Amino acid sequence: MDSGLYNEEKRYFSTGKLVDYKRNENNLILEYSRTKIALEFIKKGIVRVLKEKDEKLDFSSTYAVLDGNLDYNHYQILDKKEKLIVRTENLDIKISKDSFSLAFYEKNGELIHKDAKEAIKWNKDEIWAKKITNDKENFYGLGEKTGFLNKKGKKYTMWNTDVFEAHIESTDPLYISIPFYLATDRDKSYGIYFDNSYKSFFDFRVNENGEYSFGAQGGKLDYYFIKGTKVKDVIRKYTKITGRMNLPPKWSLGYHQSRYSYGSTEEVKELANKFRENDIPCDVIHLDIHYMDDYRVFTWDENNFPKPEKLMNDLKEDGFKVVNIIDPGVKKDPDYEVYKEGMKNDHFCRYLDGELFTGDVWPEESVFPDFTSKKVRKWWAGLHKDLLDSGVKGIWNDMNEPAVFNDTYTMDLEVMHENDGDPYLHKRFHNQYALLEAMGTYQGIKKYKEERPFVLSRAGFSGIQRYAATWTGDNRSIWDHLKLAVPMLMNMGISGLSFSGTDIGGFTGDSNGELLTRWTQLGTFMPFFRNHSSLYTKSQEPWAFAEKYEKIIKKFIELRYKFMPHIYNLFYKTSQKGIPVMRPLFMEFPDEQKAYEISYQFMVGDSILAAPVYEPKKDKKLIYLPEGNWVNYFSDKNYEGKQYIVEDTPLATMPLYIKNGSILVMGEKINYIGEKERNYLEIVNYLDENIPKNSYTLYEDDGISYNYQEGKYNLKKFSYKKSKEKIEFDINYKENNYKTDYNKYLIRLKNINFKPDKITFKGNKVKDWEYKLKENELTLKIKAEEGNIVIM
Repeated sequence: MDSGLYNEEKRYFSTGKLVDYKRNENNLILEYSRTKIALEFIKKGIVRVLKEKDEKLDFSSTYAVLDGNLDYNHYQILDKKEKLIVRTENLDIKISKDSFSLAFYEKNGELIHKDAKEAIKWNKDEIWAKKITNDKENFYGLGEKTGFLNKKGKKYTMWNTDVFEAHIESTDPLYISIPFYLATDRDKSYGIYFDNSYKSFFDFRVNENGEYSFGAQGGKLDYYFIKGTKVKDVIRKYTKITGRMNLPPKWSLGYHQSRYSYGSTEEVKELANKFRENDIPCDVIHLDIHYMDDYRVFTWDENNFPKPEKLMNDLKEDGFKVVNIIDPGVKKDPDYEVYKEGMKNDHFCRYLDGELFTGDVWPEESVFPDFTSKKVRKWWAGLHKDLLDSGVKGIWNDMNEPAVFNDTYTMDLEVMHENDGDPYLHKRFHNQYALLEAMGTYQGIKKYKEERPFVLSRAGFSGIQRYAATWTGDNRSIWDHLKLAVPMLMNMGISGLSFSGTDIGGFTGDSNGELLTRWTQLGTFMPFFRNHSSLYTKSQEPWAFAEKYEKIIKKFIELRYKFMPHIYNLFYKTSQKGIPVMRPLFMEFPDEQKAYEISYQFMVGDSILAAPVYEPKKDKKLIYLPEGNWVNYFSDKNYEGKQYIVEDTPLATMPLYIKNGSILVMGEKINYIGEKERNYLEIVNYLDENIPKNSYTLYEDDGISYNYQEGKYNLKKFSYKKSKEKIEFDINYKENNYKTDYNKYLIRLKNINFKPDKITFKGNKVKDWEYKLKENELTLKIKAEEGNIVIM
């Protein structure tokens, strides 16, 4: 039997029979003969299930859960002979009296989800929940996991782990632990969030009775059942519990260039100059560990980076932002100010007997901050001031699993954490360590810069999305890792981590022109868009290989910036509702069975479908187009949906489709965010004869400040309706409190099958328009203001 997995042959305790129950505001306390269980009603459709531990019900949560003062009291209890029935507005919950188990029902009596007969088992520190599934139900989520999109039939471990060069389809665990899964069978959807930060397990290998399980090697059974009418509803509610990403600085959505490492001022400036000389867009340069003085965090190597402020300023003038890496390991050096200050104030992790924990990382023997302490997080936040004052714009948290170069590759589990007066061993806080570091880092940037923070984190736990973007760690320059990226990132988005990406081109091993080109094509529509490689590999900047590859790579990076208004709009929606930017097909097409089977295509929002090529020398690709009519973005060829097509895939292109009936907003060619004022905002309306009307709401702000929190933003609604006689296009400002840098709209209506006789805007004749008969496309320019366009 696999270690850490539920073993039926092992002796476990179960709850026994129900003895008594008591309602206490939004809690229902169930007293069974061997334990107590609480049902806490959090919000409509969210029920927390909590088992007593050490003879008490502990309602505290991990750092993942937001204290939102959520409670729900609209329920009644019916006491039946063999069960209790709890009725809420949208759920009926049946509770077995014989041995604890739950069954969740729709109000019409349809079963949503149920437990196994003996739903809770425990043995010493182990705790397990046993569930029932059916053949139709699939499982998604669990954050950063390899393999297919659907996780059913596999087992997974939650334990943040530094996995250098080892990603294969079966590799588990990885750097990030998100103990949340989404279950759906087309007709209904729900989620389970297991709020336990110990080493935990999800065993989706369903037995002959339809049973599967999840559990942990410590802590308590504490999970949230989340009912959703649709998949998006479940994700909205889950991110209500663990938080949503904050609106990031707009520049962080641009192209990032990184390497382990660009090791000197001259090398960094040469890199920046090359981007501008080659006219390849880039917003961000990352500095890995070699910018430091002998790997001492918060320092500069004075020989190779003698004047960091001047370098930062020079780069700023060319439109570059710099992100510096910071690891948690602090070099043990009595002459090093950070070490001295941390020792003086007892900021580092120790054992119960007071002995300091040390471990080798890049600076060799190092100590590690105890981020479970508010005092330590505040100190850590303050250490960022000098870097930020020098002009550094963002911070990259690496090695924060935490990784240590020892036999276990991490911190000793017997290390104690202070946890603001609730101390406990590292095994409880291991998975939360990176989350807490990111919290301190985010607070530091927010305090010392009047700009939105950008933090990038390799490791994390549920809730990391509130503070940091993430990426999938040290992948390899092989085609299989390009393929792995797509379902990994979709499942991360389902799990709340929308701002995620992979190292484009691969981190270790030598990339090549074709692989880098195909990976960049995918990266164009990944939320986090960074090329990163190891020092010991071939360079893989956009120009690293033959000119033919550079030309295509440049085209796709430019495409990222052309789509930037739409991408930024999707990030705004994510910050508001938690719905990811990069989505599985079933999220937008829940009624199509085939949409649940596709792991290597994805939606960008609700109207763009991308099907990246992940195999070498592949000039044709089988693609599934869901319901609707679709147009190839590059060729303008139209296709009917609900069918597979074979698409030509020469290296210069990637299959990319727009759903007809959609409206999109586009930008102009730029080399970095804010490079120049725009002449116009381009609005593209893909008309469809079967969709007589549709709309698109665009969010706009300055992209960097917090002014939007004071109402300084725009919400502009663009909508169309059409009949045989005319097309009307409406522009309506729902909010208009931010002055944009453009004064015209360039509107393109595609699939328009007649040449207009007359076009008016606000009742006045529009003169600046062109109709292309061959392309069935109408282009017109108008002043950027509210009004109604009539095309007849």
